[in-house]
Amino acid sequence: MKQKINRILIANRGEIAIRIARTCKEMGIETVGLYSEIEQTLPHVREMDFSICLGSGPLSETYLNISKIIQIAKANGVDAIHPGYGFLSENAKFCKEVKKSGIIFIGPPPEVIELMGDKAMSKMKMGEIGVPLIPGVLIEDLKDKSIFDLANKIGYPVLIKASAGGGGKGMRIVNKASELLPSIEGAKREALASFGDDRVLLEKYIVNPRHIEFQVMSDQHANHLHFFERDCSIQRRYQKIVEETPSPFLSPELRQQMGQTALKICRGIGYVGAGTIEFIVDENGHFFFLEMNTRLQVEHPITEMTTGLDLVALQVKVAEGEKLPMQQSEIKKQGHAIEVRIYSEDAENDFLPCTGKILYRGTPRSPGVRLDTGYQDGTEVTVHFDPMLAKLIAFAPERPQAIKKLQQALKETPFIGVTTNRDYLIKILQSQAFLSGDVTTKFIEQHHDEMIKKLQDERESQEKMAAALAIVVATQNPLAKKTTPDDFAQFPSTWDELSGFRNGE
Repeated sequence: MKQKINRILIANRGEIAIRIARTCKEMGIETVGLYSEIEQTLPHVREMDFSICLGSGPLSETYLNISKIIQIAKANGVDAIHPGYGFLSENAKFCKEVKKSGIIFIGPPPEVIELMGDKAMSKMKMGEIGVPLIPGVLIEDLKDKSIFDLANKIGYPVLIKASAGGGGKGMRIVNKASELLPSIEGAKREALASFGDDRVLLEKYIVNPRHIEFQVMSDQHANHLHFFERDCSIQRRYQKIVEETPSPFLSPELRQQMGQTALKICRGIGYVGAGTIEFIVDENGHFFFLEMNTRLQVEHPITEMTTGLDLVALQVKVAEGEKLPMQQSEIKKQGHAIEVRIYSEDAENDFLPCTGKILYRGTPRSPGVRLDTGYQDGTEVTVHFDPMLAKLIAFAPERPQAIKKLQQALKETPFIGVTTNRDYLIKILQSQAFLSGDVTTKFIEQHHDEMIKKLQDERESQEKMAAALAIVVATQNPLAKKTTPDDFAQFPSTWDELSGFRNGE
């Protein structure tokens, strides 16, 4: 049944709330936004037609407070709620309560969210559908001997991971039998603390895999489309920091095969809305189902830039009951797009999150570059939310051009006032492994020390340069003391590095 959406509540914050609101405005849809008391000066508050304060307190009392959000939605006469990503976007209970209140939930049905949010249940369903799976099993009912026998049968290394979660929480790599039981107990504790569910899976660990996902969209009329892949292999602590499309690894044949498998999954579970099918691909091109995210992904802009489609607009049309306006054969991919996530974190200190006030935020000037951010000059970065400050995306006809464009865009986009991973991202884009497309989920582990060393060497060189320039300035000051050649003896390498200086003229 078709139902026109005139007003949407965006149950999120920051850059994704802004991004959704801008599409809504283009579609002539009013927006109602949310914010907590500490966010009154953030850009997403002003981006909405109406902004409602959630009050103060922990997330459970603000962005995760289902009853409060639905109450706000009803009081403000919204037709639909868009959950963005994170927070309540994959919460089946929230979806049920939204629908019960007579409001459209822009996303899949609650039973599909529930199914695909449970790794054990989803894996069982994928087996029924006939999707390639990594060998493994839910181990909640197995005794110690059975667990050891299973691990031996699968073959080490094995992976222990939480059934109900993601983001690397409740996950352990086990290389030998003596590590198995302690790893299971540690994973169960972390899974219970993070997700309220201590069930864990034991799976074969794929060495040096690639993490490749397919963007899908399904309507309420059983039409299912995919919008090609995104290579998300570069991760730290199991969280993506660089994504690109097309993948430099996939052959046309493998891309076709994986895309058809993604559609097979959508048909098999009766999917509706935007989603992402995630696969692990081994060195030989064998791929296995990993999980499905039943929402819009952080990295969706690179798909939009290479297909020319607005995924949020399609989400809204699907929620209104419209049919998808194209066939699979009509979806074309052009050029290459890469996204990096700029975090307020210290890459030299185990990526520890950082806080502070943004004194100045740069803006990239190159065409074909997109900056999605929820921060501006003068706004505070606090410990209360995810440390991602922005997503920077570059598009070009070919991969080498996109890489160069993104390197330049990063240099043009500092967040002065807080420590960020910006320079670290530049080093990733400059690394020979990335330039050659030789990336796996082990990329950071394998190249981190090398990139940190380059950062430190570069900073040391800049400090020497600054000291040398300070001496030059001092010698031109008539009130400064007279200097001698000995004053410059400590900077011999620095003077060799200086270029473009014309002395004695």
